[in-house]
Amino acid sequence: MKLKNIFMYCCFGMLIVGCSKEKSLKEYMADSWQTIYLKLEMPTYENTDSLNVYEDKFDNNPELIAQSKYNKDGTFNAWFVNRKGEKISDSDGTWSVKNDSLFVEFFYNNRNMKVGYHITKTQEGFLGESKFDWDNDGKFDDFLTMKTKRIKID
Repeated sequence: MKLKNIFMYCCFGMLIVGCSKEKSLKEYMADSWQTIYLKLEMPTYENTDSLNVYEDKFDNNPELIAQSKYNKDGTFNAWFVNRKGEKISDSDGTWSVKNDSLFVEFFYNNRNMKVGYHITKTQEGFLGESKFDWDNDGKFDDFLTMKTKRIKID
């Protein structure tokens, strides 16, 4: 009877150890990121009936690369790195998560931005998807897909 009980405790212990808890989205996001893919579809570009699609895989030495750092205190900093390796167009803001969504608030290009992204964790970073008024035409019908990778910031 004792051997059976010991076996059950061992199995139960291995089950608990094997079920390590996955990081919450808030814990996961508190890191540094670089955009490696971006697609922006604007079906009513600047109040016209024209579809405008911008897509970039950021290979072939791009002019600008977007990077960001999300801090545990709910603040973040985003910027671009140019071909010379210079950090330009800094923007600070705040971020929060709810369920599987990331919400950011920041001021950029003379505009207060409040954007929500559906976040899917990936092996190297995350996939963010958002419906927003990216072309500033008053219609929240533009769809952004962004893939990132985790980076180390000095």
